[in-house]
Amino acid sequence: MKVRVLGCSGGINQNAATTSFLVDDDILIDAGTGVCNLSLEEMRGIKHIFVTHSHLDHIASIPLLADTLFDDLTGQPLIVHALPETIEALQAHIFNWVIWPDFTALPDRDAGVLKLEAMEAGAVVELSGRQIEMIRVNHAVLGVGYCIRANGKAFAFSGDTTSNDNFWDRLNKLDSLDLLFVESAFADRDLALAKLAFHYCPALLAQDLPKLKHKTKVCISHLKPGCEQEIMAQCKAALPDWDIQQLKNGDVFQL
Repeated sequence: MKVRVLGCSGGINQNAATTSFLVDDDILIDAGTGVCNLSLEEMRGIKHIFVTHSHLDHIASIPLLADTLFDDLTGQPLIVHALPETIEALQAHIFNWVIWPDFTALPDRDAGVLKLEAMEAGAVVELSGRQIEMIRVNHAVLGVGYCIRANGKAFAFSGDTTSNDNFWDRLNKLDSLDLLFVESAFADRDLALAKLAFHYCPALLAQDLPKLKHKTKVCISHLKPGCEQEIMAQCKAALPDWDIQQLKNGDVFQL
């Protein structure tokens, strides 16, 4: 299993793009602005998108992919997996013919190039020997993280979240965990804002990460642009016993 970081920032600039991870060549975990780092040929290889929640920085490229790949997707739709509430948000606020055409009904209602498939937290989708499990987390809108297992290896991503027990309890039931992406969107000086926005900051993450029994590599995502060094210094100071690194666009992990 290969995990390629297309975007992992909490915002955008010349060197930053929002959340999207390419698993092998055919699965996206979220589809933020980082999808633009793929070539057209690489985009054509994407068959499934697993969405953590409905916020724009995680779904921005879904409508653009449907448009860009329209001819390639005719007869073989791009499948989007998400919570029912996330599916409803996409239908109501994106694919509504006002913000964007409804590609679930194009070229016709019986053969749309985009297929939105509801997935319940706790469910597992198996794709070519890879098991993708949806795990409920704690965010400002209903959100999830994911755990992907293949060939005895396990990778997990928290999605956007703040303090919770469910994500960590589920990971603790795994026999092992080889790689973890977890967010820390704000520095500790923005603790009040982190709580209001349902994100981690280093102080909050330091309360939760020790709940995890697996001492795995931990990569910090969703850092606010301009605050990366401050957030990472605080994470390392608050969690000195953990193997922690900043996740960066272009990182590739082979499990």
